[in-house]
Amino acid sequence: MSTSLQPTPALSRPSSSLSGTVRVPGDKSVSHRALMLGGLAAGETRISGLLEGDDVLATAAAMRAMGAQIHQDGAEWVVHGVGNGCLLEPEAALDFGNAGTGSRLTMGLVGTYDMETRFVGDASLSRRPMGRVLDPLRQMGVQVEASAGDRLPLTLHGPRTANPITYRVPVASAQVKSAVLLAGLNAPGITTVIEPVMTRDHTENMLKAFGAGIEIHGDANGARHIAVEGQGTLAGQRVTVPGDPSSAAFLIVAALVTHGSDVTIENVMMNPTRTGLITTLLEMGAVIEVTNERQTGGEDVADLRVRASDLKGIEVPAERAPSMIDEYPILAVAASFAEGETLMAGIEELRVKESDRLAAVANALEVNGVTCSAGRDWLKVTGHPGGKGLGAMTADAVVETHLDHRIAMSFLVFGLAAEHGARIDDCAMIATSFPGFLDLMAGLGAAMQVDP
Repeated sequence: MSTSLQPTPALSRPSSSLSGTVRVPGDKSVSHRALMLGGLAAGETRISGLLEGDDVLATAAAMRAMGAQIHQDGAEWVVHGVGNGCLLEPEAALDFGNAGTGSRLTMGLVGTYDMETRFVGDASLSRRPMGRVLDPLRQMGVQVEASAGDRLPLTLHGPRTANPITYRVPVASAQVKSAVLLAGLNAPGITTVIEPVMTRDHTENMLKAFGAGIEIHGDANGARHIAVEGQGTLAGQRVTVPGDPSSAAFLIVAALVTHGSDVTIENVMMNPTRTGLITTLLEMGAVIEVTNERQTGGEDVADLRVRASDLKGIEVPAERAPSMIDEYPILAVAASFAEGETLMAGIEELRVKESDRLAAVANALEVNGVTCSAGRDWLKVTGHPGGKGLGAMTADAVVETHLDHRIAMSFLVFGLAAEHGARIDDCAMIATSFPGFLDLMAGLGAAMQVDP
């Protein structure tokens, strides 16, 4: 899986009147966690709606390597877990390809086991820092052999008995929080994470569903304290994975910026920790109708009807970043076609994603004629309503995706509203999170295809 694939260039051309009713793949965050906790729990877990992208399949392979039995039964995935505390030492390295979430959460899950576990990944994942997860694991007694800068490939040597810790996360990161909570499942006593800024809470929700002893409360300063009891019993569950809001984001913006569009996206997760983009787009003047609100598998879900809209630039509050950190590349695309300036602040976290997303977005905007400027933790975009003069005006105006699926999808969407369309250097990695993206978009009427 870590072997690089041959790049597959792709392009998109000006389009109009996207229309139809579609569903996006299952949420990636929930899919990872369902496989991990299902593989750790005693008994059978059945998962419907699992995202069958490369990243999630890497997590499934890792859990199989540590003793879980996982197979498909029609539309469901069936997991027979090993029981909490009973993971087996894998015989070979766990290859996570491009999966940052899968690799970091699994480091937490296995790090406190008295065994040796080696992690490898593709070129993109091997450039991404892992120290923010490894630091609390070291406090719990885990020994780490890592490449320079705490990067992959790396090997974890777990302690005979892990130390439960109280850990205050230094940056808003659901991955760090989740890794520590998962590590606490195999440590005696109580492991506590203090979270000054709330991030997506899928791990807490799912730990409760699987029967873990977990308590959550706020303090006088507004920080969340999440305490998990170690060495308890987890029981297999039925899990329904709702549609991924981060994947829906590309369809939402495509409909907003493409003239005459009217698109409905069904079964989108509306967890309040994941809806920052929708809030922001509504403030920019987007016409987004939220209908059929309900709960599925413990998560808020709704259908979204999105129509082409005249957007205006705004200043996005920095404190909103944790609820939409993955959506800033596609927000920058929306801002490119809005009237006025859009300022996005507090987004330094983008620099340690699949690529340096902040730099990659700024460069891609400039290649396509968009006026923008960027700093360490901010991006300002000046919009061009109507898209006149924007896009791939010359043959060498190609977006460098840096093996980043969100950069690839964002700038394919960009080309739908830009006068000259857009080209990207590679779309192969889109399968990590959104299998069938090009076909789904074409079905709505988007002129989007592999570059012939």
